[in-house]
Amino acid sequence: MQKELENLTIGAFASAAGVNVETIRFYQRKGLLPEPDKPYGSIRRYGAADVTRVRFVKSAQRLGFSLEEVAELLALDDGTHCDEAREQAERKLADVRTKLADLHRIEATLTTLIEQCCTAKGEVRCPLIESLQQT
Repeated sequence: MQKELENLTIGAFASAAGVNVETIRFYQRKGLLPEPDKPYGSIRRYGAADVTRVRFVKSAQRLGFSLEEVAELLALDDGTHCDEAREQAERKLADVRTKLADLHRIEATLTTLIEQCCTAKGEVRCPLIESLQQT
């Protein structure tokens, strides 16, 4: 399989990595992915390491890391910075927990407002709309 991932055109590379060509170019502009040399009269070629790198970026993004944070993680990828990578992951986990708490608060507020809508009979104003207008 690794042999199949060598000497790829940008289109084949994008397909192997599960992204589109513009994503590859965007990652190159952001410095997340090196742009290979372009031999005179030929086209750039990509390999398995490039595919692995793009998959890493996409995996990190799915975990909520920003592209800036992904770049920081990529800089730690020499195997000697596990503590720094863990600290970054701990910060991300704290952010996720804060967002979850916010979502639970939003859920509780919306549940209450929906229940008020269902119990408000005969009133002209909708409790949900009225509540939102007051904030």
